[in-house]
Amino acid sequence: MRELLEAVAAGERSPAEAEAELRGYVTGDAGRFDAVRDKRRGIPEAIFAAGKTPEQVARLATTAVETTGRALVTRVSDEQIAATTSRLEALDADADVEHRSSTLVVRTADYEPPSLEATVGIVTAGTVDGPIADEAQVVCEDAGATVDRIDDVGVAALDRVLDQVDRLREADVLIVVAGREGALPTVVAGLVDTPVIGVPVSSGYGYGGDGEAALTGMLQSCTVLSVVNVDAGFVAGGQAALIARAIDNNVDC
Repeated sequence: MRELLEAVAAGERSPAEAEAELRGYVTGDAGRFDAVRDKRRGIPEAIFAAGKTPEQVARLATTAVETTGRALVTRVSDEQIAATTSRLEALDADADVEHRSSTLVVRTADYEPPSLEATVGIVTAGTVDGPIADEAQVVCEDAGATVDRIDDVGVAALDRVLDQVDRLREADVLIVVAGREGALPTVVAGLVDTPVIGVPVSSGYGYGGDGEAALTGMLQSCTVLSVVNVDAGFVAGGQAALIARAIDNNVDC
């Protein structure tokens, strides 16, 4: 502990880094950040931006960058992105900011991302499913997995998915994202021998159009697959990343 305190006094470590190492989390004005979740769980704590002010998101993202070298922010708005970028620039933080759909990734220049010998296939039924798939993809890539993205292969034209069977079978784990009646994950799971994670999307209209029909259809699948909650791209990405890491560990052995 003395070495840690001396490092803080010398300006070599920030108080946030010290608190994270001692407690495992950092407490700030915007809440507590779980700085060791990645080491404990294998998946970092993501900052869920919905419902938070731009300043709260910016403060939490800064804490994440200071303590872990990177921040992963989901369901982020343009205003929250601007506030986060501005705060990092004001602190002279040497960080790269990547924005994809509603997900934001910030990494320091010296952050060394992991690399896994495993491929996650991410499949969408249609264009409307893209933002949820993007969220899952960011999580998988952040964990170091290779992502093979296959878009717009919904079952309304079955040939579209049948044309991609070889690619589907090459993946170590598949995330299949679909709205409406949610049939695509069931079809894909019947064509491959790898784990399939179904993600229902709140697209469609009328009865069940908020994702309930897709969720129910996946839960009632006669082929074997796992199912996450409606629009839960982060959860699907995290689960796939854990599977990819297990595969990578087995390869290393």
